[in-house]
Amino acid sequence: MAHDILVVDDEADIRMLMCGILRDEGYATREAGNSAQTLAAIRSRQPTLVILDIWLQGSELDGLEVLRIIRRELPNLPVVMISGHGNIETAVAAIKIGAYDFIEKPFKSDRLLLVVERAIDAARLRRENEELRQRAGADEELIGVSPAINQLRQQLERAAPTGSRILISGPPGTGKEVVARQVHERSRRSRGAFVALNCATMRPERLEAELFGVEAGIENPESPRKVGTFEQAHGGTLFLDEVADMPLETQGKIVRGLHEQTFERVGGGRVEVDVRVIASTNRDLALEIAAGRFREDLYYRLAVVPLRVPPLRDRREDIPLLARHFMVRSAEAARLQPREIGEDAMAALQAYEWPGNVRQLRNVVDWLMIMAPGDARDPIRADMLPAEIGSIAPTVVKWDKGGEIMSLPLRDAREVFERDYLVAQVTRFGGNISRTAAFVGMERSALHRKLKSLGVFNGERPAKLDA
Repeated sequence: MAHDILVVDDEADIRMLMCGILRDEGYATREAGNSAQTLAAIRSRQPTLVILDIWLQGSELDGLEVLRIIRRELPNLPVVMISGHGNIETAVAAIKIGAYDFIEKPFKSDRLLLVVERAIDAARLRRENEELRQRAGADEELIGVSPAINQLRQQLERAAPTGSRILISGPPGTGKEVVARQVHERSRRSRGAFVALNCATMRPERLEAELFGVEAGIENPESPRKVGTFEQAHGGTLFLDEVADMPLETQGKIVRGLHEQTFERVGGGRVEVDVRVIASTNRDLALEIAAGRFREDLYYRLAVVPLRVPPLRDRREDIPLLARHFMVRSAEAARLQPREIGEDAMAALQAYEWPGNVRQLRNVVDWLMIMAPGDARDPIRADMLPAEIGSIAPTVVKWDKGGEIMSLPLRDAREVFERDYLVAQVTRFGGNISRTAAFVGMERSALHRKLKSLGVFNGERPAKLDA
């Protein structure tokens, strides 16, 4: 479906020109010549983007006043301002109100299309981020009651309000970003932005531009200014995920930026920021420093408060809470009824080593939600687990009554086992109690008493047990 762009200008020729350029690139367009038409068009069907003239001669409201209304009613709708009488003060005023960018007339088509594309992409990313946060919701919390997670929770509560830089370490998949978000939410910067940058997935030559931004005209003559993640996080928190993957040259610039709280965009232009930096790593930074791959001065600036997230194998008592939590979230996402995880399956999950940690557990639960056989009302058994987990499950949970026996105290579990075992042996020897007693190592009279006490043997034939 084509993006719907509303073009607002008091000159019909300008509207026709811009609409023609946009339609040639596959966009759908609408037009408005004054403030009343603009607000009516937006309220009747929200466009993807508004291109709005500042002056709007002959209109009840000018463009800046219309922009204020849009920001109040539709704060996520991107607006690009245009003017043939622009100056720096006007552009700054428009940006402060909430415009994405400002274009002067006469404009070049390439610049118009580039700004439109970037404005739409920025709005999409912001919307997707908000949707992900809404869906994740409770996933952005530390779940568990183990001593290891309780200790981490206590450290987090103490460190979050201080404003100190924090270095979070731990194996991949343990939830380091969850910890970082918890620090942000409990800090005095919680109303500010939380901006995350994964250094491991960023090409080294692009990392500096992503961090510090790029001045207008650097990438190409018509390119607008690109705001970096440091500037985006002004007044909030910047999370540098997997910081050990950052190139040494960029590390040096980070050191200076942390010390001075200022940096230079690519292409010049000095910017002052007020940012709290939280970093994470799955590597041993002491070894990285010794190998010359990480700057020692950056380590000490980042690790003012070090926090370590334990691997899942060190907090096995948290696995039932996590698994049931992920099952509920997975069922909500799939709009299905959540499945109960049987005690035998849960024992197998707790016995597994979880090399992928909490992330792997969530993936397994998602898989079970979709692929586990049986009715939604049937509990998930150990034999339904993925092969790599089921193969290492304790032998007892692979028994067909593993789910029952794992939910019982020792005395009752022993009785269940003895009943099934003795029925199998008596049946094996055709009901011959003497041969059965000799095989199982009991006196014949003692076996009779045991069978009677368990309700297994009545008269001359062994009784079948209920499944």
